Amino acid sequence: MKIGIDANEGNIKDKVGISEYVYELILEFSKLASVDRIFTIYLKRNQAEDFPQEKSFWRYCIFGPKKFWTQFALPLKLFINKDRPDVFFSPAHYAPRFSPVPTVISIMDLAFFHFPEYFTKKDLTQLHSWTSYSIKNAKAIITISEASKNDIIKFYQVSKEKIHVIYPGIKNKHMLEPHLYSLQKLQNTYQIPKNYILFVGTLQPRKNINRLIEAFSKLLKEKGLPDDLSLVIVGKKGWKYEEILAAPEKYGVEDKVIFLDFVKNEDLQLLYEHAQVFAWPSLYEGFGLPVLEAMKYGCPVVTSNVSSLPEAGGDAALYVDPTKVDDIEKKMYKVLSDKKLRSDMIEKGKNHIKKFSWENAAKQTLSVLEQVVHNSR
Repeated sequence: MKIGIDANEGNIKDKVGISEYVYELILEFSKLASVDRIFTIYLKRNQAEDFPQEKSFWRYCIFGPKKFWTQFALPLKLFINKDRPDVFFSPAHYAPRFSPVPTVISIMDLAFFHFPEYFTKKDLTQLHSWTSYSIKNAKAIITISEASKNDIIKFYQVSKEKIHVIYPGIKNKHMLEPHLYSLQKLQNTYQIPKNYILFVGTLQPRKNINRLIEAFSKLLKEKGLPDDLSLVIVGKKGWKYEEILAAPEKYGVEDKVIFLDFVKNEDLQLLYEHAQVFAWPSLYEGFGLPVLEAMKYGCPVVTSNVSSLPEAGGDAALYVDPTKVDDIEKKMYKVLSDKKLRSDMIEKGKNHIKKFSWENAAKQTLSVLEQVVHNSR
């Protein structure tokens, strides 16, 4: 079986969200390349240094032009290529506009239906148009939660048999030995105090960071917690982030909220390990990988009771109504003040993450691709 993959979303330096999903699958797929599974990875720029090296049954096809690559360059390449794949996998929403071979796509979430006001007009138009034709033309759809599957059925009237839920895994990065890196190193690098609540994610309205900051301000004023408790927010600027950056001053905690940009993996591990709570009151998620990452590194999780997040957190997280600031405050305080609860959550988290593996996700994805090829013959 010859498999073509659009891996552009994973071919970047700082990988979060969908780019992490694509990259981790690529790593696992490269281990499964064989005479029976020949992979061609389609890119519009040279592969990143951390991508797998070319080898037997694993090669790269790099071409342009970069502009409108998915709509024009990629379909043309597939049509003129005599040695075209048996199936083409687009793991990032958008399939080639036209394709002479069966296509499979991945849909992370349909947040643009739930919160259109959080997207620019240009992005919203593209999301609706390109997702619609991709879903219509796909032979199979992969998504990462039952919540997202239900959304796809609801908004696109797709048969449930066409949609496959495959849970993602957790980063394949090697866990650092505790003695190699210390809390002191973390404090020296980022000037953060010993006690902090952690948030990790792109700065955008859907992440509900404004309410998190408001809840944090109430926590400090009403619960008599240590003076050095801070809120550390890790993430790149996304869109409509101006109100988020202004929120600490608005709620009188400008000296207690620390914004960090993208941080390297070993430092992110340290941030998880030493955080008192990982707070993630998002309004909507296709899955929520940071929830699992926090659990992996022994950090108790407070997250939302909406969309896919109960699937991600299972019985190991504490859940909040993300629209209620008081509830976010209450649950964070509960974890901070109850040592037994905190210990139980950490233990449950370590057991819960055993269910999620990139190796399993890759094998299940390949099974879907193989079934599509079989049905197309």
